Amino acid sequence: MYRATVFLRQLEPRTARTTAEVVKFALWPLAIMTVLHRVLVKAVNGARTDDFTPVYRAALAFLNHKPVYTANFNWVDPHYLYPPSGTLLMAPIAVIDPERSRWLFIGVNAIAVIVAGYLLLRMFDLTISSVAAPILLLGMFSSETVTNTLIFTNINGLVLLGEVAFLLLLLRRRDAWSGVAIGLTFAVKPILAPLLLLPLVTKQWKVFVTALGIPLILTAVAWPLSADPMDFVHRTLPYLMESRDYFNSAIVGNGAYYGLPDLLILALRAAFAVVVLVSLWLLYRYYREDRLFFITTATGVLLTASFLLGSLGQMYYSMMLFPLLMSVVLRNSVMRNWPAWLAVYGFMTFDSWLSGRFPASGRAAEYMKTTLGWSLLLLVICGVLVARYVTAKREGRLERGIDPVYPEPEPEKVSVEA
Repeated sequence: MYRATVFLRQLEPRTARTTAEVVKFALWPLAIMTVLHRVLVKAVNGARTDDFTPVYRAALAFLNHKPVYTANFNWVDPHYLYPPSGTLLMAPIAVIDPERSRWLFIGVNAIAVIVAGYLLLRMFDLTISSVAAPILLLGMFSSETVTNTLIFTNINGLVLLGEVAFLLLLLRRRDAWSGVAIGLTFAVKPILAPLLLLPLVTKQWKVFVTALGIPLILTAVAWPLSADPMDFVHRTLPYLMESRDYFNSAIVGNGAYYGLPDLLILALRAAFAVVVLVSLWLLYRYYREDRLFFITTATGVLLTASFLLGSLGQMYYSMMLFPLLMSVVLRNSVMRNWPAWLAVYGFMTFDSWLSGRFPASGRAAEYMKTTLGWSLLLLVICGVLVARYVTAKREGRLERGIDPVYPEPEPEKVSVEA
């Protein structure tokens, strides 16, 4: 009887005694239930957009040595766009039936996002028991980028895991393994290619051996196993180089959708390119020794720039910006201001702004929120860094860096009462 009582007391909910405990007790149930809802309900239900079916068909065709690159690019439905190396890695999903394969793919991507979140905590020297853990988990699975990755059933969760593993191993100077992590993502899609600038400027040359070697080896293996590998070069690659005016939040995509003059589109891209270059120069000049801040912030700048200024930027690409958002825990983070999080709302929110009462305004808000969010984020980062530079120059302390001068903590008062 006594042992049963002790066991039941262990199951009794504790009452929070500190603010941190209150936050954790409140957010852990919300985070866990949100994860379960996104995976078991939203993702399994699916939606009109289906990124999985073209991949499954391509994998099945590959296993049966049939043509893979047969998509009709005149249709706006999701197409199969992965190179032969990616097809090789995807092939196992076609071993079982489509429905169970899709469920498994959803589960694997959900687990990949959770593991990426854990690695992000470790990157910033935080643990599962910290307040940041439930906040991060809830934020990730409440976002459009994770939710639609699971609903559409694409591979972005695994790409995020590859990105975070790459950054963590890069920070810990495990260069060859860092290259393996990002090289596996290159074998499927080159979305993280701008991040190779990081080991270039930090002179971590071994990264390039595995980062480039892995996709080359996989391509060499996949090429003779494919029925139509040259069709990827002749048909798919030219399509990937084009800028489309639908499902495209890049400047060129929204500019084409709204009929902006080509010269204005070019001017906007050039202006934001200058913003990006200024940010990267200030980061390299004054922060490259502060490796955690430099790598996470530069990652955000490079990827946001590639989404906004490239030929194709889709909202759920924003998943790759989680390392930048997590940098808010750093004292000198560029994310510690409200305009930065207004920008995050633009490209992370799952809210739809389509309005039955105000259709034109609602449509414009819905289609432009991601573009405006990415744009504002780049402006905020550049603005923060330039303001720090100007302040440090005015105060004559550029040689010591451009971080703000933080006030010294007040000494604790010692009670003299008996």
